[in-house]
Amino acid sequence: MTEENFEKLVAGAIDSLPENIQKKMDNVEIVVEQGSPNGPYLGLYQGVPKTSWGRGFGMRLPDKITIFQAPLERMARSEAELKEIVKNVVWHEVAHHFGFSEKAVRELENKRNKNK
Repeated sequence: MTEENFEKLVAGAIDSLPENIQKKMDNVEIVVEQGSPNGPYLGLYQGVPKTSWGRGFGMRLPDKITIFQAPLERMARSEAELKEIVKNVVWHEVAHHFGFSEKAVRELENKRNKNK
């Protein structure tokens, strides 16, 4: 898949987030890279979670969420499956932006998957 088409999948995943979550996402950039240089990551959140924000947090660089295209494409057996995996990875990394630990994100994912 071209990077442009993959970026459209990521944009669609962002658009599929609940509107109240989308409105609260600020000072965060979501980018696509081909692969993770530091291991088999699917996505990576880098920044200061919103739960840690406070006074004096103006004028700072945006947080960064990176979605790694190549590992995600290797996981998927179809474009429909890739779309769903991308959606889940975006959701996972956005949860980190809102201050959820890895353990808490996994618990939320388990609840979310039970409700599907």
